[in-house]
Amino acid sequence: MSMSVGSDSGDEDQVMSEINTTPLVDIMLVLLIIFLITSPVVLKLQKIDLPIEANQALQTKPENVNIVVNKDGEIYLGQTKLKDTNELFDYLKVEAVKVPQPEVHVRGDQETRYESIGRVIYTTQRAGIQKVGFITEPPDKG
Repeated sequence: MSMSVGSDSGDEDQVMSEINTTPLVDIMLVLLIIFLITSPVVLKLQKIDLPIEANQALQTKPENVNIVVNKDGEIYLGQTKLKDTNELFDYLKVEAVKVPQPEVHVRGDQETRYESIGRVIYTTQRAGIQKVGFITEPPDKG
């Protein structure tokens, strides 16, 4: 009398190599529903007063770099018109190595396309300028 382990026919059972993801999907759906129901409750627990942002006037220093972009997308460095962003890059590359590094102030016309301002900001980033700010008009007090 011998004792055998396995199937009666002597064939090996095949191992199931597929992962059943149905329980995982069920659990994820239940968690999603729970988070959707509880998130509005959690977000409304605490009432806080956020600080009101005030625009402060900036003191312009002589060492600051002022870049003007008019409504046609033309770039001016102070009063000098630049041919393209490569000329601006060459100037900013020299300014970027100064210690302390000067701030760059960008004045863009209200009608200027975002693309023109974006090229100027990208050029300052490529040149290694750390501080870039936008100059705007203060809002009316009325």
